[in-house]
Amino acid sequence: MATDFTGLVAIVTGGASGIGAAITRRLRADGARVVVFDRDIDAVGQDDTDLAVRVDVSDDATVVAGVQRVIDELGRLDIVVNNAGIGAQGDVAANPDDEWLRVLNINVVGMARVSRAALPHLRRSPAAAIVNTASIAATAGLQQRALYSASKGAVLALTRAMAADHLAEGIRVNSVSPGTADTPWVGRLLDSAADPAAERAALEARQPHGRLVAADEIADAVAYLASPAAGSTTGTNLEVDGGMSGLRLRPRE
Repeated sequence: MATDFTGLVAIVTGGASGIGAAITRRLRADGARVVVFDRDIDAVGQDDTDLAVRVDVSDDATVVAGVQRVIDELGRLDIVVNNAGIGAQGDVAANPDDEWLRVLNINVVGMARVSRAALPHLRRSPAAAIVNTASIAATAGLQQRALYSASKGAVLALTRAMAADHLAEGIRVNSVSPGTADTPWVGRLLDSAADPAAERAALEARQPHGRLVAADEIADAVAYLASPAAGSTTGTNLEVDGGMSGLRLRPRE
């Protein structure tokens, strides 16, 4: 589906690198003015975005100030991509309470903070959309990902509740669930493994299409969900996981 964001303004949280940077590039290529919200904006070049704002989604004051700056400088807000998040490893006993609270605060409550601040402005948009980054971990039981899976399961439930609450206001809310993506974060996990090559091969083999998901593929899915052309799509979770969520293939010869 062709996507056209001409005249629309979008926020992408966690937009300085990885999946967020790919989303920013895709939306701008299709005509949107895109604002990156990130804690680390030093690496964001002037040609990479229309505006970069230092925002910590775990800090409500920076979120509110960031959204207001978008309105002050660009005059409107039409699309929010809640992409900022952090990872966590281990089984249910591996992380102390403060780490559970930290991850949930960023991955779940952070999306609520940004959406809450954006809602008054989205209600005035003729093409309002929110897209949340969930994960295959929301629906598939992955080993050593208890805390992360819990946070992304909450994102999936939050997405559907928001879609129900705000449909009558003209705001569509959807989510995208990537499989394991070829991003700097995953690269750091691989680097920390005892055998990075073997760990990468295992991650690739876990996905039915036999490779990591490209960040640009996830950005394409987000662009569809955010596009005015997807006006009848809301409360939907789009899986970009090489078939991991639904396929059960025989082992390769």
